[in-house]
This record gives sequence, structure tokens and C-alpha cells, in this order.
Amino acid sequence: MSGHDLFGVTPEGEQVDRYVLDNGRLRVAVLTLGATVQRLEVADGTNVVLGLGSVDDYLHRSRYFGAVVGRYGNRIGHARFTLDGKEYRLAANDGAHSLHGGVRGFDKRVWRAEPAGPADLLLSLVSPDGEEGYPGRLAASVRYLLDGDTLRLEYRATTDAPTVLNLTNHSYFNLAGGGDVRGHVVTMEADHYLPVDEGKIPTGEPAPVAGTPFDFTVPARVDARLGGRYDHCYVFTTGAHSGARPGGHGEEDHDLRGRATVTDPDSGRSLEVATTEPGVQFYTGHMLDGAATPFGPFAGLCLETQRFPDAPNRPEFPSAVLRPGTTHVSVTEYRFGVS
Repeated sequence: MSGHDLFGVTPEGEQVDRYVLDNGRLRVAVLTLGATVQRLEVADGTNVVLGLGSVDDYLHRSRYFGAVVGRYGNRIGHARFTLDGKEYRLAANDGAHSLHGGVRGFDKRVWRAEPAGPADLLLSLVSPDGEEGYPGRLAASVRYLLDGDTLRLEYRATTDAPTVLNLTNHSYFNLAGGGDVRGHVVTMEADHYLPVDEGKIPTGEPAPVAGTPFDFTVPARVDARLGGRYDHCYVFTTGAHSGARPGGHGEEDHDLRGRATVTDPDSGRSLEVATTEPGVQFYTGHMLDGAATPFGPFAGLCLETQRFPDAPNRPEFPSAVLRPGTTHVSVTEYRFGVS
């Protein structure tokens, strides 16, 4: 079954619609508020993402549950960056830093929906020049497409002035359909990660995972080390630290190279994430408190495919700059299995 209905209305009077995509294997509910994946049912009917029940909850009780975040996903240190010799100041909404696009990022915007079939939905928005401090008028879109047991996300964006961009989806996955994810088993084709300071800003170059608690090159339970408390960017083995995709947006190829896999041993459900992006933020949801949101610690884990945090201030990182005349194109696929 597919279709759409009215989900609610924002305080500004904007209508929020819910679209249901269904291909007989996957069933996905997507909201126009934040281009949010509200519900994702795999082949056996189990919902494997965290979602909320009202517009008010998404505006006030969400920790980016299922949303597309931007204009810059993850953190920009000290809420500022310099581009072409000019400094831009952003909203400091995460201590001294800017997180996920600022106070009213793309997760709080109502996107325009264009259904293209029962398993295909295009969502788009325009971010005006100066919004949340970012330069340039940005036109962005994300396409949700179901293909067998795969949910494919295709991101595109253009700008009329040089800007920075890092779009990602912030779904929290729980393959058990309830409880917590500490027993989930994770594998990542990532031989480096980004060490961070107390503000979760990278401290330098990517570091090898070998011999550290950050090594998921072989399967490991979420809670096997560090008490399962991860909120770190992993650099895929084919990523930019080894010379691949060094340029800015518009120069990268579109091969799905970076991969991460999650399995729930009890249910037999699995998730494989494949992406064109050079890294993935692995967050285990340990900071969910169960009071400000309906979910407690470890209720879901995130695999946010992306450019690196604070890249606008780190010339040694893969560039996050988007310039006029180029089109940002990024693809991430989520493939589900049920044994």
C-alpha cells in the first residue's frame, strides 16, 4: 500500500504531509518535515527505525530522528569558518560549536514533495542566502527510492555562490524492533577514524583503528568496548585519507565504496549501508535520556554517511565546498536482510 495523508501543521501554519512508499518488501513512511523517515518496515513487517507521532514532537522532542540534516551535518568548530578569505559565523547550538545546520536546520524545514510512483519520492527545498549564517542560495533535494530490500537515497544540490555542504540522513536503527542496540554486531570497512576533543571536534588527521577500541574492521558487539559509547566519524578504507575523492562537491565519482554492516543476532535481521561519501558518523544513541525524548539510551544507532566534521576549517580533509556551476551528487543505500 502507498499514498499520503496529512500528518500535522507547524506553528507557522505549514502543512506537513506523510508519504508511504511500498514495494512489497519495504514499507517506508516519509514526512515532508525534515524529509524525515518516520517508519521503516522490513520484509517481516518489523519497524526498524525510531520515529515520533506528531509535528510538535519532531519540533521539540526530536534528536534528529530520521531527518535529513543540513546545510552542514555534524559539527563545525567554534561555529565559524572561512571561505575564499571571508569569515562566516553560524549559530552555536552545541556548546561553542554549530551542529547539524544550526537552530533551524533542514530537519526543521518543510520540504516540497513530488511523488513519482508507489516506491519513489522526491523532496526538495531552497535555503536562502544567509540562512543560519551560510552563504549562497542553495537548492537541495533528496530522492527516496525502494528497490527490493534496498532503500536508496540520492542527494543533489546546487548553489549560486560558494558555500559548504554536508547532507546526511540521521535515522536511528534498531533491528530488534525494540529494546536497545547494545547487542547489535557492527562491521565497518574503515581502517581510520577521527579522534575528537571534549566538544567532539576532530583534533587532527585520521588515526588508525588497529589496536584501539575503535576497530570494527572485524565484527564486534556495540557494547564490547567503551561501554558502547561511540559518536565518532569513521573514514572508509577507500576514503580520502588514502587519496580517493580529494576534491570538493561535483568532482567525486559515484561508486558505492564505503560500507558498514549491522546485524541483530537474536532476530537475524541485518542492515548493510553503502555510500559514495568518504566517511560515516557512528553514533550509538547513548546520550538519549528518555526524558527530553521518548527514547532511552541505546534505543537506536546511527550511521550518518557524510563528509568529515569541521571540514570547512580543515584543508587536509576532503573538501566540503560547493561552488556555482557544479552539482553535488551523493548516494547512500540501506539494504536490509531477514534470515
